[in-house]
Amino acid sequence: MTNLTPHSIVIGGHRIAYGIEGTGAPVILLHGTPAFSHIWRNVAPPLVAAGHRVFVYDLLGFGRSERPADPSVDTSVTAQVPVLLDLMEAWSLDRAHIVAHDIGGAIAQRLAVFHPERIISLTLIDNVSFDSWPSPRTRQQIAAGLDALISAPDAEHRAHTRSWLESAITNPDRLSDGTIDAYLEMISGPVGQSSLYQHQIAHYDPKHTMEVVPHFHKLADMPVQILWGEKDAWQDVAWAHRMHEAIPGSSLEVIEGGGHFVMENDPDLIADRIIAFTDAHPG
Repeated sequence: MTNLTPHSIVIGGHRIAYGIEGTGAPVILLHGTPAFSHIWRNVAPPLVAAGHRVFVYDLLGFGRSERPADPSVDTSVTAQVPVLLDLMEAWSLDRAHIVAHDIGGAIAQRLAVFHPERIISLTLIDNVSFDSWPSPRTRQQIAAGLDALISAPDAEHRAHTRSWLESAITNPDRLSDGTIDAYLEMISGPVGQSSLYQHQIAHYDPKHTMEVVPHFHKLADMPVQILWGEKDAWQDVAWAHRMHEAIPGSSLEVIEGGGHFVMENDPDLIADRIIAFTDAHPG
């Protein structure tokens, strides 16, 4: 498995795994759930080759970053924003291009609204927004309590989450390189399974995104592009159009045949769009 986050730093008392490659204009890549930095493995190299300094990290409670044993540790979208700000301070970044997927996009929305001075440009990819999340099924699971899912037998958990992950990718050929297994390993086992529910799914709450909606008009002067998989089974493309309408001056491209993990289906296309957009808005 490619490891994009070989380094660690303590932020707010918790260990965060990160990686930095390249030189030039800074680009920070934010992953979503139930993924981790691995999702950028085919996108980051072209950005580096194009002359960008690429910063990748695993959110608190995800991937190779600390998955706190204490479930009361706040790993919500809102709580992830100060982690990102502290990382930018540690990396000596006043501003950066932000590229964000899924709930990483929710973090980016909050950063853009409340800390716009830290963003050069913003690329949002198949992200949660408004009250688009969680899905009706996940709402039911949260309401019923997550204890049964936390304690489910390993084989049962893996079968359930594998099916879930497979629905995020529309091109079966992309599954032949161990992609699903890489994601599955991080959310399975004694640590991964409980962390998935305690530090990811337990915090699926649209309040974090609905709070910023009334402020979207303030992003009129910020370069914002929205990229979305046409066949996203997790976040319907209708949400892309709604976000495009709500953010003045934003651009929208729907990726033909793309699923929710559009970086898995079309990494070269996504990298090309990021490069073109960041180059067009050097700040």
